[in-house]
Amino acid sequence: MSGRLADRVALITGGCSGIGLATTELFVAEGARVVVADVQDDKGRILEKRFPDSVAYLHCDVTREADIEAATSLAATRFGGLDVLFNNAGTGGTPAGAMDMTTEGWDATFALLLRGPMLGIKHAAPLMRARGGGSIVNTASIAGLEAGWGLAYGVAKAGVIHLSKLAAAELAQYNIRVNAICPGVIVTPIFGVAAGLERPAADQMAGTLTEAASRMQPVRRAGQPLDIAKTALYFASDESTFVTGTYQIVDGGILVGQRIAWDATALTPIHAAMLDAAS
Repeated sequence: MSGRLADRVALITGGCSGIGLATTELFVAEGARVVVADVQDDKGRILEKRFPDSVAYLHCDVTREADIEAATSLAATRFGGLDVLFNNAGTGGTPAGAMDMTTEGWDATFALLLRGPMLGIKHAAPLMRARGGGSIVNTASIAGLEAGWGLAYGVAKAGVIHLSKLAAAELAQYNIRVNAICPGVIVTPIFGVAAGLERPAADQMAGTLTEAASRMQPVRRAGQPLDIAKTALYFASDESTFVTGTYQIVDGGILVGQRIAWDATALTPIHAAMLDAAS
């Protein structure tokens, strides 16, 4: 590795599995010291043993402001400050639609996916300001850009995109950049967790998504956590010092248009209607 994050301190929420784990491993390889904030304590302790000089784990539920504040404080006390925040923790939230949405499901989804990143920014920014600047990266989603991926989840992720813009405008005076990543279908446990599976079963289910995911976009392979981690590394590094208030789509091209755009065997809605009318 090239050491693009040498002497940097990063905080990664949800850093024990999926995108967060891939990012933790990549950041450490690039020279960073990392506070991993997650609720998967067994996996967190394993990470500390793997990287005893580079990783500090803290149990952190990002729906609790006190936990987020403790995680940012740990970065300061253990490693001397904070340069990078990756607001990544999340699940699929409630699957309910508009007519069966509960206030509890809606509020829980927003507490995790939108309030959590906001509180991360709130508590990380003063530490970054004291260091002369920093980079905040938020995990959004293509669900924040188009319909079809869940109501509460999509609205919350659209909020993450706009939160990134507004925070970027406010914090630029302190040399703090804020950007978002919009993953497409990435093979992680999030789909199993959203379906109500226990974490071990969700981890196993992630492997079965590989083939299905590869058929959903022009790039004919499944998206992997490392694809997102590499984008997070770009935003965290000096390579992006002139980039703030924007988002990067990393989706294998799934948003390019209807399936017919990349699959000549697919039917457009017009062709399908013509076939139905003729039958």
